[in-house]
Formats: sequence, C-alpha cells, structure tokens
Amino acid sequence: MKPLVLIPSGEADADFTYASGFPVEAGLYIRFAEGDDVLIASPLEIDRARSQSKAARKLGFVEAGYVDHGEYASWPRLAARMLREKGIAEARVSPRLQAAYLEELRSAGVEVEIDRDLFRAERRHKSSAEAGFIQAAQRAAEAAVTEVVRQLARAEVKDGVLWLEDQPLTSERLYARAQLRLGELGFSCPDMIVAGSPECAMPHFRGEGPIRAGAPVIIDIFPSGRGSHYYGDLTRTVVVGEVPDEIRRVHTAVLQALDAGIESIRAGVAGRDVHHAVCQVLVDRGYGSTTKGYEGPEGGPKMNHSTGHGVGLDVHEEPSLRGPNEDPLLEGDVVTVEPGLYLLGLGGVRIEDTGMVTSNGFANFTSLTRSLDPKDYL
Repeated sequence: MKPLVLIPSGEADADFTYASGFPVEAGLYIRFAEGDDVLIASPLEIDRARSQSKAARKLGFVEAGYVDHGEYASWPRLAARMLREKGIAEARVSPRLQAAYLEELRSAGVEVEIDRDLFRAERRHKSSAEAGFIQAAQRAAEAAVTEVVRQLARAEVKDGVLWLEDQPLTSERLYARAQLRLGELGFSCPDMIVAGSPECAMPHFRGEGPIRAGAPVIIDIFPSGRGSHYYGDLTRTVVVGEVPDEIRRVHTAVLQALDAGIESIRAGVAGRDVHHAVCQVLVDRGYGSTTKGYEGPEGGPKMNHSTGHGVGLDVHEEPSLRGPNEDPLLEGDVVTVEPGLYLLGLGGVRIEDTGMVTSNGFANFTSLTRSLDPKDYL
C-alpha cells in the first residue's frame, strides 16, 4: 500500500487525529508502512506531541529539517523530501487535504492519490474505549440540555415572552449557560442549537433573541471532549407554558417515529430501512417528509432531513440513515436517531438519541427524558 501523508486542515481534522492520536492545527504525519510512521510538530507542540501521539517517531522542526517556504508550501515540501529519502515518489492523502497542499505536493514531484475511503471502515467500528468517550460526551450533552431546561422552567411569561431575573430570556443567555456547564465537565460545543419558535422550523437555525412562551424550543447539543475529541449528540424539544394541541400531536408523532427507528436498528439492516421506518410512522400519523414515497399531505409539518448519522471524531460521519443509503449497518457503528417535523410559521419538534448498533439491536447511550414539559427534567 502507498505511504500515507496527512497535513491537518485545522485542529478538528479527524483523519489526522485518528492516525496520529494527536489533534493539532499545523503539522505533518507520514505513515511509510505499518509500524513505520512519524509525526512532525512545531517547537510549540512537540512536547505535547511526544506525550500524546501514538506515532512511532515524534520529531521537532530541527530534527525533521523543516524549512519555511510559506503558508502552503512548507509541509508538502518537507513531506516530499522525507519520501524521497526513502526512495518513494508516491503517496495517499486524505480527501480533507486542502487544495493548496495537494498542488504543492504534486509540484514537489509526489504522485498523489486521494484515498476517498481513508479510515472509513476503521472509524466506523468503535472500540470499547471509543464508545466510552462517546458515552461520556452524551452524558455531558444531557447535563447541558438539563441546564438549559432548568433556566426555561424558572422563567415567567410576560406578554408572550419568557423573562428571567428581570430581563428577557434569550437564546444567547441559554447558550452561555449550556457552554458553562459543558466547560465545567471538560467539553465544548460552539455551534449548539437553542432555538425558539417560529424560527426553529429551520432545523439548523442556531437560535437568536427572546424565547416565546407556548411554543417549541429545540435544544440540540453535540459536545466534543477536550481530551478525547469524540462527540455526543442529543436533541430535546420543550414548551414553556400552555402547549398548543398541534404541537402536542407533532411531538407524539416524532416520539413514536423515534421509537420505530430505534426498534428497526440492528447490524445488517440498511440505513435506508431505518429512515423509511421513521418516515412511515410520520405518514401514518398524518404528517410527511421530503423522501419520495413518504411525502404525506400537502401543507402540513414535514421532516426535511435524514433520520440520523454516525458519530465519532466527527459529529457527522459514516454511516448515514437516509433514503438512498443501501449499505448495511455494522456492529460497532454509533449513530443518532433524530426524527423531526417542521412547518414555517409554526416551528419544529425534534428528538434525538445516540447509541451503538449491536447484533440484535440498539444500545442507547441516552437516558434523558423526552418530555415536552420542562418540569420533567428537574
């Protein structure tokens, strides 16, 4: 197999982290052959690299012969030189590699192959240690969601808007409380969703401004461990005040779809089949989706996204639980199940659990209540 050259696209580059065991913003990893790999890091990072990386050799700039050729040329030229010293003129790279690095590698005489399946199988199957990291992240997510809901439960309603401590309760304030709780536990989630209505009808709307009473609030928190770098993923929807009948019906349908999705999961089942099981429940309850054959009635709430995705060093990775995916789930996959229904002007409801695929089912890593009532989280 061709040698592997990895240059990170930032500290969150999951392929680099998986290969080297060391997340870093700038560096170089080369695997010449099994058991013969090297990590090169700056003077700023080399001591941390030596204590954390699983590479056979860890070299600083001076030892490696690093020369500063500018922002995008330095690492590729060093990689090309180190390959040439071993009589090697070709290498595989990650599909994450930035285009400028790719061009520089080729300009330096390296015949480059983009390995589109790099670590796909290895990263899908979670070891017991990796599963533990994800479970820890899921517990942190539960703590953060609970913190948000506690704030919501304490709020008073004034003119249809929630107030807490003599000022409007906003998405921003709730975000700050959730981040504080995550930080205390050793996790972070800069892009979490704490979105009130009606804007939460847009599934990836992050949240902004005052929270309205009597309408759904979607809380979607997907923290990564500051030490492990593995993610969890959790979504709950709550309503403060009187729950509209339509939202209660939507929530019941989503909850039943979640249960149906979880019940359909086991090793060997296609991701598509899990998605279709979820969509069928939504249609049976009078709603629909954007998946062909499961559109449901016109004008009503619909699910406009996949049922779920893999979770690991990326919050979204293989496998996917969506319509076109015929690939079977494998024992050791960790996936989300997250049905939702949305309607512009009304808002949205989404519920999401994360767990592991087993030979006979789904080992759910999630234990938090799925209730619409904030008091049930206290």
